[in-house]
Amino acid sequence: MYSKNELIRLYKKQANPKVKERLLFVIKVKFDNIIPAYACDELHRSRPWGSYWWDRFSTEGVAGLKNRSKSGRHSNISEETVHEIKNELASSKQGWTTKQVTDLIIRKSGIKYHFTHIYRLMHKWGFKQKVPRKVHINTASKQEKNVLKNSQKDTGQFKR
Repeated sequence: MYSKNELIRLYKKQANPKVKERLLFVIKVKFDNIIPAYACDELHRSRPWGSYWWDRFSTEGVAGLKNRSKSGRHSNISEETVHEIKNELASSKQGWTTKQVTDLIIRKSGIKYHFTHIYRLMHKWGFKQKVPRKVHINTASKQEKNVLKNSQKDTGQFKR
């Protein structure tokens, strides 16, 4: 099927590190006569991982070592609209709330998402949640603290 030199050449040309690791596993098992369990141990992988990829290689060849596309619902928003929204979000310095992002998406695309999905989209697009700083209600200002220190020094109640 494949010679060792062909697989090594494919390994060297491969850009995806996961596929490279799988190719290395196949080379070790097929041509270096290493037991699959030992090859998995050398690669710090589980035995079921090795079994899975060996079966995929045996049935599909090298193409079976590549990741398959994930199934799932496609986005309702076009890539162009997503790009516009991301640019607008990135251009703002103050940050965005989920309500503001929801309104922006509705304005740009006409699609309304649940606020939980807005969090997912923001994370997927590389944005972080805006978190307010803690403000203690009973904290005195610097001026009030200085007045308090001075009054304690005068009365002799100031302790170190």
